[in-house]
Amino acid sequence: MTSRRLPVKRAPRVAGSVSAPEPSYLCSPLPSVPERIDVKVGFACNNKCLFCVQGRKRERFGRRSYEELAGILAGGRAQHRGVVFTGGEPTLHPDLVRLAARARELGYTSIQVQSNGRMFAYRKLCEELVAAGVNEFSPALHGHRPECHDHLTTVAGSFEQTVQGIRNLRSLGQRVITNSVITRSNFRHLVELARLLVRLGVDQYQLAFVHPVGSAGEEANFASIVPRFELIMPHVQAALEVGDREGRRSMTEAIPYCCMLGYERFIGEKIMPPTRIFDAEGVIEDYRDYRLVEGKAKGEPCQRCRLCAQCEGPWREYPARYGWSEFRPIS
Repeated sequence: MTSRRLPVKRAPRVAGSVSAPEPSYLCSPLPSVPERIDVKVGFACNNKCLFCVQGRKRERFGRRSYEELAGILAGGRAQHRGVVFTGGEPTLHPDLVRLAARARELGYTSIQVQSNGRMFAYRKLCEELVAAGVNEFSPALHGHRPECHDHLTTVAGSFEQTVQGIRNLRSLGQRVITNSVITRSNFRHLVELARLLVRLGVDQYQLAFVHPVGSAGEEANFASIVPRFELIMPHVQAALEVGDREGRRSMTEAIPYCCMLGYERFIGEKIMPPTRIFDAEGVIEDYRDYRLVEGKAKGEPCQRCRLCAQCEGPWREYPARYGWSEFRPIS
């Protein structure tokens, strides 16, 4: 069956300009985000998300030892002031609190835990992480209701735990930056999700287009998980406007400029700091270079677009499957 093409909402254009005027809260200085290292502490996870970018790594790689991770932290401090603990699910690592404390001892000024958020439902863990030096938390919420979120994580009760985790962190006065992966299952409910995140008091929410690798990239899953840009954009733009109206920062990831006309100020890649990733199979020296060289692609329409230099393009797996017809050059 052929999908009906929905009209993409366009914001009013300013003659001779690429972007509409920015609201005052977006013109204010961004919180300082230093160059950082992304440390994958292990690949065990208490969710099994249908779109998991790590795919089957949990079956191939074990947990890194405290000694190995402490060595990575010590080596990274020479050039970086920020660290993000990721995975897998970093809150399952028994030494996470100890690692956060070591990062603070080494002088890291930005210490973030990127998590599915379920373990934050335990307030004691939140308190221990804060006391150890964590000063930014990035839980993931992928649906506005349990039925949607739990379907994507494949774990009943994960929605309630993540929501409680966000509440715990906000009650402790912590900075909370959420991530929501846009999929075929949830894109029609992004506005409701944005409203929920605003009610929960998060500092920022990010809407990230699914990266079609790992679980989402498997042939059996791609079509049921990866939506078309032409279908999602009215919902993405409306969800961004929810934060705009409430004075809450909202961002996108992996959505090209040609899909974001009038909404360019929300493109997350513009503010992403240089990041060195310590993955299971080696070190990615600069994640931006990886995105440009290996992760994303530019097709013939991109070469005719005047924003080609600024735009990173879509994840390369998307046009390999769906083609380039949706991407219209900005002239």
